[in-house]
Amino acid sequence: MITHLVFCTTSGVDIPGADYQLTKLLGLGPSVKRYMMYQHGCFGGGSTLRLAKDLAENNKGARVLVVCSEINVFGFHAPSETDIEVLVAQALFGDGASAIIVGSDPVLTVERPLFELVFTTQTLLPDSGYAITASLNEAGLLPKIHKDTPRLISENIGRVLVEAFQPLGISDWNSIFWVSHPGGRAILDQIELKLGLKLEKLKPTRNVMSDYGNMSSPSVLFVLDEMRKASIRAGMRTTGEGLDWGVLLAFGPGLTIEAIVLRSFSI
Repeated sequence: MITHLVFCTTSGVDIPGADYQLTKLLGLGPSVKRYMMYQHGCFGGGSTLRLAKDLAENNKGARVLVVCSEINVFGFHAPSETDIEVLVAQALFGDGASAIIVGSDPVLTVERPLFELVFTTQTLLPDSGYAITASLNEAGLLPKIHKDTPRLISENIGRVLVEAFQPLGISDWNSIFWVSHPGGRAILDQIELKLGLKLEKLKPTRNVMSDYGNMSSPSVLFVLDEMRKASIRAGMRTTGEGLDWGVLLAFGPGLTIEAIVLRSFSI
């Protein structure tokens, strides 16, 4: 039974919010505890999982429904030769929605865990607030991605990973599976270059970006599902491409980097 609902969106500010509407749509009980997370943008997929992990571990028997939903098309308008940043964002973003259930102490007779959320962290990069922004005007919510964004993320991703994986003694980033937000080709290229990643490490992320674009907060959950399905198709030992340990990365306005250490389960 769903005990908590975490809903993340940057696409609306209605009152009552989308959490209320979804509670009615799904017929959830009136005692379901709801949490709305607005304006997190692309790191929302990571922050919702971080909150869900805390809720599940601190409320015995909790089952947390996490929903991320974005309608990026409402900010679409005609291109402008004088505002290239807006043009880039409109070419990159797409609409999408995703959902996942997070709990602790699974009942293995009726539940089938796919990944364990082992450790979570959020890092705010200093003096980087200009890198990803969005302003609301008569044309909608217009995102802008500064040209420095790929460099800022790639230069800081290493220390975020060290903080997360040092307790496990892991420092070879090719020895883990990767569930990264598809923020854009330039960002992924820079991460690969900075960390020396093999090309196949970000394949699930690039597949999602190619098929759906950057859907903001739902994207990283699409990548998680892409990895799960690819692992099953290939007959891998675990849901993490045959590996036990992995990382989920989401990055967005702030600049904010969410990192989650994942452990995969046997298929």
